[in-house]
Amino acid sequence: MPNQILPRLLKEKQEEALSPFAMHSRLSRGRLKAEVHCDVRTVYERDTGRIIYSLDFRRLRHKTQVFFDPQNDHICTRMEHVIYVNYIAKTIGRALSLNTDLIEAIALGHDLGHTPFGHSGEATLNRCLEESGTGLRFQHELHSLRVVDRLAARPGGPGLNLTFEVRDGIASHCGETYGEFLLVPDRNKVDDAIEQTALTHGFPVTLEGCVVRIADKVAYVGRDIEDAVRAGLMEFDDVPRAIQSSLGRTNGQIINTLVTDIIENSIGRDQIMLSQERGESMEELLRDNVERIYRSDKIDRYEKMVSNVIEGLFDALVQATHDPERLANSDHRVYRAFWHYLQERVWPESDHALQPVIDYIAGMSDSYASKCFEDIYWF
Repeated sequence: MPNQILPRLLKEKQEEALSPFAMHSRLSRGRLKAEVHCDVRTVYERDTGRIIYSLDFRRLRHKTQVFFDPQNDHICTRMEHVIYVNYIAKTIGRALSLNTDLIEAIALGHDLGHTPFGHSGEATLNRCLEESGTGLRFQHELHSLRVVDRLAARPGGPGLNLTFEVRDGIASHCGETYGEFLLVPDRNKVDDAIEQTALTHGFPVTLEGCVVRIADKVAYVGRDIEDAVRAGLMEFDDVPRAIQSSLGRTNGQIINTLVTDIIENSIGRDQIMLSQERGESMEELLRDNVERIYRSDKIDRYEKMVSNVIEGLFDALVQATHDPERLANSDHRVYRAFWHYLQERVWPESDHALQPVIDYIAGMSDSYASKCFEDIYWF
């Protein structure tokens, strides 16, 4: 583009007006493999494109948020959840003059490593690994990082080759720490510490990552109640009166209250913060959801089904890897598909022999996992 300012450079110039605590695209620590810059898009805009065009992102529309393999089109799926997180996080980030391109990439990529059947599938797969005696474990934050670094396919090799800041935000997005009201970016984090901080639920390196982390909770705290109402588990009036008074009665009111509070308490600061009152109310509501929704009899029955499916797939596929020749020659639909999956990827010798099984199951949608289980065990 001779005699013109490249759109990317213009965008990077505009970023100078952001908050002093914002992350600038031109200051990114870069990618695992260096690439030529795009003339049009910033590095974080490119990361968003790679995420939303990946097959792993597409499968999120058939993965559980809370209610498994829902037949009701109005029940939230994992795809909708990440869209809600993106919207809420960008609303907060825009008000705080942060880099919304970075926020969008982290938000849309943060759950790429979730198993089928949500946290129940994650817990079951982790239990299978614990019982295997291998010392392996499964954590969806770490597996999301594995997806973008190693498993997602794109021209030029395995992995999406995302920027350090997006990879860090994905691995450090932990949304299950209910009592977390104050998030301070870990700006001194070294490049090779991403996996370790994910294991310890350490904070992201950027303020934008912190915004996504808190938006994750804001996105599901009220929406899970809305879905539970649709599923007949509870009514909005069942939410304790004190919480209704503090946060609101509906999903929209709850989100608006929390987003407004975060903005008011975080503006002009190198931290993301809820007021003590709203933070305690959100924690109380999250814990109330645990009792009313996540530990309800209906969810408990679903979880037993999930355990059976994930355990059955794990046992069958592990057994299949013991005889590669038989697996290669199998006419069975499930084993044939698994064999093709193995041929399309390369696992380094440092990976445990169980890793391909873990990767394959974790990448399944709810319906595909259920169908594979039926094909293996139903006669």
